[in-house]
Amino acid sequence: MKIEWAPIKMPPRRRLQTLATGLYVYIVLFLPFMSVFLTIFFLLYLSFMGRAILLLYLSFIYYDHKKHFSNIYGNGWLPLRNNFLTKHMRDYFPIELVKTAELKPNRNYILACFPHGVIGTGVTNNMGNNIGKWLQLYPGVRPKIATLDMHFYIPFLREILRFWGLISCSKESLIYYLTKSNDPEHSHNKDGFTSNAVALLVGGAQESLDSHPRNYVLTIKSRQGFIKVAIRTGSAIVPSFSFGEVDIYDQVNNSSDSCLRRFQLFVKELTGVSPLIVIGRGFFQYNFGFIPQRHQIVQVVGSPIEVKQTYNPDPQYVNEIHQKVIEALEEMFEKYKHKYIQNANTVHLVIN
Repeated sequence: MKIEWAPIKMPPRRRLQTLATGLYVYIVLFLPFMSVFLTIFFLLYLSFMGRAILLLYLSFIYYDHKKHFSNIYGNGWLPLRNNFLTKHMRDYFPIELVKTAELKPNRNYILACFPHGVIGTGVTNNMGNNIGKWLQLYPGVRPKIATLDMHFYIPFLREILRFWGLISCSKESLIYYLTKSNDPEHSHNKDGFTSNAVALLVGGAQESLDSHPRNYVLTIKSRQGFIKVAIRTGSAIVPSFSFGEVDIYDQVNNSSDSCLRRFQLFVKELTGVSPLIVIGRGFFQYNFGFIPQRHQIVQVVGSPIEVKQTYNPDPQYVNEIHQKVIEALEEMFEKYKHKYIQNANTVHLVIN
């Protein structure tokens, strides 16, 4: 295979964009492993006092997550979320955020986000590590992204996720954030925000296995947990679709009947994470690596789907709301695909 090298005379701005994106991806991929490694290393090689302090920290993590779900005040640490590097990463693709309806800051929301892609780049930028555009479009609404619960038990990794405003996707954690008061005078709203919008990449690890360029396969038919949480908390469900999310990475062929797919499913059942073999690019060449390819990602945020609050949702009502979400996603895809997908006539939405 002939390697396609990046041009030597590349504008410094584009070099910075590639650097920022590469740093982010490597942090996402390797920080969990580095955090675990550092924890084990410190336990083995620190002095007695150092080990005691680390064990106290581990005990605090367990207690704080069980009691307060690793809550952090407001929107986290904004200098970490809106800065020079996160802006350059946003411009690398570029990533856009499209508002189609108002999200009033007098209630809480669940954003049902699709597709997951490999690392959910559009959503994690718009609502995670670069939230300036979100705050402009939806004033008073805090963006929160829900991720794997186990991440909040890992030292060091936990703190970065909290500063980015991420929360646990456990049912208890979601209910905790979605039942927060919307009263401007409440002590929890001293930051000027009165609403939480919790983003769920509903398809999760399963959907990431089907992520290939121009392959929009959504995993939702078997996912009703977020519907039940929305009904129990009275939170409106907001469908969200990220066009171009599947185009920034390819994967080694992992068709449903392949040995690789069976292995990936086995690991996913054990850990909750799909071991993907992605095909991206490097810092100086375009053929292989972990850095995503440049391709525009547009996250379209739809209209809220109202629900009637009840603690014990009726299965028939759950099915009704679930179907409304599916229909909203199908309508959104057909409405915007010709605007954000090239040769859209050959691209179809698959609902699994």
